[in-house]
Amino acid sequence: MNETSPRSLATRLVERLRSAGHEALFAGGCVRDLLLAQEPKDFDVVTSATPEQVQHLFRRTRAVGKAFGVILVFSGDQEFEVATFRSDGAYGDGRHPDSVTFGTIEEDAARRDLTINGLYFDPLEERVIDLVGGLDDLRAKVVRAIGDPGARFREDSLRLLRVVRFCARLDFRLEDRTAEAVRRDAPLLARVSAERILDELTRILTGPNAGRGLTLLEDLGLLSEVLPELARLRAVEQPRHWHPEGDVLTHTLRMVSMLHQPSPVLAWAVLLHDCGKALTSTGGPVPHFPGHAEVGADLARTILLRLKASNHLVEGAAELVELHDRFMQVREMRRSTLLRLLGRPCINELLELHRLDCASSERSLETWQYCKEILASLPLERLRPAPLLDGHDLQGMGMRPGPALGAMLRDLVDAQLEDRVRDRQEAEAFVRSRFDQG
Repeated sequence: MNETSPRSLATRLVERLRSAGHEALFAGGCVRDLLLAQEPKDFDVVTSATPEQVQHLFRRTRAVGKAFGVILVFSGDQEFEVATFRSDGAYGDGRHPDSVTFGTIEEDAARRDLTINGLYFDPLEERVIDLVGGLDDLRAKVVRAIGDPGARFREDSLRLLRVVRFCARLDFRLEDRTAEAVRRDAPLLARVSAERILDELTRILTGPNAGRGLTLLEDLGLLSEVLPELARLRAVEQPRHWHPEGDVLTHTLRMVSMLHQPSPVLAWAVLLHDCGKALTSTGGPVPHFPGHAEVGADLARTILLRLKASNHLVEGAAELVELHDRFMQVREMRRSTLLRLLGRPCINELLELHRLDCASSERSLETWQYCKEILASLPLERLRPAPLLDGHDLQGMGMRPGPALGAMLRDLVDAQLEDRVRDRQEAEAFVRSRFDQG
């Protein structure tokens, strides 16, 4: 084993704690992943040592949750959470225990969320310690809450979304009693912060089996709690000629299921790309959705701002939603309009959104291929040319600052994209001719 690998460094922490007379083990997700032959992202250590004893044993530490028994220990260029065995008091805020009591490994196991996350591993003796039935559930591919599911969800209501993420990520079945508790306690998500909900939903959307995750969110009644605008799309019918797959939510589910390691911006844009259809449907036997992309972009901003998303995510996803329908007209576009579209910084994600949109409704990918071929044939500077004259140049030619000057610069770029203007001399002639016309 590589002596500087995270596992080797974490094992040394365990050895040091053991040599000082304390119990010490790996715990939680790293044990689950090791047993599934997956590479853990982090190695967490639990111990009978108190936080003070942990800090005394290791030279480089930082108390990040000392009241909850958690100390960060730095080893090499890695950091590890070392937590004291504990039992939790009441969760007054639906997130953190009001108090903790340092205790035994049995008490520590009982407070955890899922049986598959409640396993311990002794890296020195290479043995698993299972006090909650997690090994059986791993073998059976089952996600099950430890003890009373309702109690676990009342303690930390974000666990309602976490069970969905683990079912999707691992492709496991949700145990019946746990599923019943999720349905019953779904309204508890109202007390979870927007930031935590956004993070969990983004992990579902960007992880494996995102389509199954979204299906579970709907089936368990969670989607209407966190994204009611999306849940309403189940009742929005579409013309069968264009969408033989069914209503808007079915179409969205199919698209989400086709995602493969997307960026958060693309994942959210796929999820919300047709959210404006519920507000724009004309109804009738063959409904239409005039302006749904623009309405959807505004709604996407509203949703993501409510979830306290970053400006990058809000504006990035809204831009993709607003532009996703433009490809319907690419064959009829002026060359400058088409190249402006293809020259946008978001074009790769926009084209992937278009590809998924077509593939999920069994439509032709000819337009997608057409755009890809144009992109491949043109250098970036041809798609995003800087104007050959700037604002100072235009003012020197007699234009006053204001909207007209900005419009002239845009017209000049269009002329360059259409090959009507190729150098500075032609640019000056183009501007002067426009002056004369004006």
